[in-house]
Amino acid sequence: MDASTPVGLTVHEARSLLDSREVSSEELTRAALDRIGHLEERVRAFVTVTPELAISQAREADRRIAAGDSAPLTGVPMQLKDNMATRGVATTCSSRMLEGFVPPYDATVTRRLYDQAAVLVGKGNLDEFAMGSSTENSAFFPTRNPWDLDRVPGGSSGGPAAAVAASECLYSLGSDTGGSIRQPASLCGVVGLKPTYGLVSRYGLVAFASSLDQIGPITKDVADCALVLNAIAGHDPKDSTSLSVNPPNYTESLGKDLRGLRIGVPTEYFVDGMDPEVERSTRASIALLERLGAEVEETSLPHTSYALAVYYILAPSECSANLARYDGVKYGFSDQDADSMWDALERTRAQGFGPEVKRRVMLGTYALSAGYYDAFYLKAQQVRTIIRKEFQTAFERFDAIVSATSPTTAFRLGEKTADPVQMYLSDVLTLPANIAGIPGISVPSGLSKDGLPIGFQILTAALGEQTMFRIAHAFEQASDWNGQTPQL
Repeated sequence: MDASTPVGLTVHEARSLLDSREVSSEELTRAALDRIGHLEERVRAFVTVTPELAISQAREADRRIAAGDSAPLTGVPMQLKDNMATRGVATTCSSRMLEGFVPPYDATVTRRLYDQAAVLVGKGNLDEFAMGSSTENSAFFPTRNPWDLDRVPGGSSGGPAAAVAASECLYSLGSDTGGSIRQPASLCGVVGLKPTYGLVSRYGLVAFASSLDQIGPITKDVADCALVLNAIAGHDPKDSTSLSVNPPNYTESLGKDLRGLRIGVPTEYFVDGMDPEVERSTRASIALLERLGAEVEETSLPHTSYALAVYYILAPSECSANLARYDGVKYGFSDQDADSMWDALERTRAQGFGPEVKRRVMLGTYALSAGYYDAFYLKAQQVRTIIRKEFQTAFERFDAIVSATSPTTAFRLGEKTADPVQMYLSDVLTLPANIAGIPGISVPSGLSKDGLPIGFQILTAALGEQTMFRIAHAFEQASDWNGQTPQL
């Protein structure tokens, strides 16, 4: 490997080079930091870069490797979305409300990666408090898509997806509330996984919508995704929603054929307004699964068409409750020029939150208010139950359900900022999985005629990640899109 650049290097390739001593973690980390320094002015994938910490961690990783004590992620440079707590490193949620906030503790996922001696090169930009589909809602700056710097990377995990696509790090962790890992992975041509709700601890993740949020990996390929999930999955007593399961070794699902697997294609997921190139790519991907031996059949999930409406009642309702803690008293931004306590509270929230966060807080407060709770929030919960049962019934017939990840390729910066409804529709194919609590993965499936990535989504039943990895890896290995990178 040319130690001056980590372009194209996967985690498992880096592991081989590190263990054979062909490259050190410090060399690999300095290469990643050099690339960040070279590209960040154009891509803007990082809120914070941590060179001193990274070099210190890389040297410790090299000591562990020399002692024969390496794990799969030891010494590999990575990034964390900036809504995951990092002790001693600012965690801002890309919001003025938390600008400069330094947590006194690590998120569980942070600690589990550190336990393997992973190397943190920085924190990834996001839509403020993870509310958005383009990373244009960051209070600091928008992130740009490495495939076309005039376009968005998707969101809310746009910084992590762009950083991995641009090879500024070898992998990143994002969070997915309605598609915020899978949609940017699709738009940036990388692999993004939303695990089963509760499989990965949310302790230390700054809450947006607690019944929907889930942390997952963004990587260059499916094998890397399995390696990272191995490191972060598993029960956590600090998270009351954490599942009491012993996760398998997900890499054991790789390299298997698809014969005998039954795959459903819901007709409702070919939505109105879908880009024709996305539809063609999706149908070609489905045909490839058939050639690989899977049994493919059309099916119907009629109630998932209500998922968008359900989501935009439930998520803002939970957001309005979670963000009530930002009152200018305990931590975060505080307006110091107010005349009274109530005036200080109003001014703090007015100045600390951006327009999209305010919009969702007001929507949620309205939905939860007296006289409207039954009409909106309670009804949305009832429809959520119907959607969940519909998926459960479908998975009695099928091992997986597939669709496009995003109905379009990456759109231009500023193209949808004036129309929130059009922006919300960007997640129409991903958010049903969050409503149902099931896992989903997006894998690259093609390029448009403009050279923009297209993603293919695979959904399985709760805790069906092994089947999901089996399908995703077989698809990746049989397609022509694995390893394609933007020319920066």
